[in-house]
Amino acid sequence: MRVLVAGATGVIGKQMIPLLTAVGHEVLALTRPEGDTAGLEAAGAGVVVADALDRDGLRRAVRQAAPDAVVNMLTAIPAEIDPKHLARDFASTNRLRTEGTRNLIEAAPGARHISQGLAYGYQPGEGFADEDAPLWRTGTPKQFGPVLDALTELEHLTTQAGGLVLRLGHLYGPGSIYAADGSFVRQARAGKVPLVGGGNAVFSFTHAHDVAGAVVAALDKPQVTGVLNIVDDHPAPLWEWLPELAAVLGAPAPKKAPAALARLAVGSWGVAFMNQLRGAANTRARLHLDWRPRYASASEGFAAELTDTTAQAA
Repeated sequence: MRVLVAGATGVIGKQMIPLLTAVGHEVLALTRPEGDTAGLEAAGAGVVVADALDRDGLRRAVRQAAPDAVVNMLTAIPAEIDPKHLARDFASTNRLRTEGTRNLIEAAPGARHISQGLAYGYQPGEGFADEDAPLWRTGTPKQFGPVLDALTELEHLTTQAGGLVLRLGHLYGPGSIYAADGSFVRQARAGKVPLVGGGNAVFSFTHAHDVAGAVVAALDKPQVTGVLNIVDDHPAPLWEWLPELAAVLGAPAPKKAPAALARLAVGSWGVAFMNQLRGAANTRARLHLDWRPRYASASEGFAAELTDTTAQAA
């Protein structure tokens, strides 16, 4: 199958290209003119040069490439995000998730479309959210509103085209903020990530390699459409996994910070992010895609991937 990967140089794309190639797909990597063409070719991908926001140029390039499937992992998320200005920091990503998705679907109308969504946009509530749970429309933090609006449009466009949206948890693995050299790990190692207001948010994590595995499984099952949570087996509250991460890093235990005081530094979204997120269930992905995460929990994954690098850093 000829598979066009949009976002091929990102955290997920770097895991996806070799896996898709290994199972026999012909990979075409979408990149802008200034992109890493040589690196993509060295990874085994053909290169399609176009900007996802250039509707006419993208259409010409993609139709010439004639992919059987399009995997949309387009983002432009900064290496470090200011939670007080989340909407600003996600503005480019929001455009890619709306205009970029629309352009990709128009450019390859007969292809199988698989897009990246988020599994932590559910309305806060009890238990782990399945795919039928409502999204966060009541009491939504102001900074998260535009992000959720863009994700909603991406899901509508993709499912309307008969495609599949993979709702991902908090992404970790090489190149992510939770990698040994990632921004979150650097802050945690320095003891600069407090438990705000109790740290009651429940996090569902997703390893980048598991996203690639889910895409491979979805390409083999074109009958699977709609949305699926691609997350690990054991969502965990922040108050549980953050101290475990600190211990793996040999870092100080996280301090506690009152929500009212923290709001001055991180805004309402930062406080909500640490206290209100709802974990997600992966039951349907396991059933419909026959997919399993590499690590059952983020604690297991952090211990496996960060212990050696932490020792080296010390």
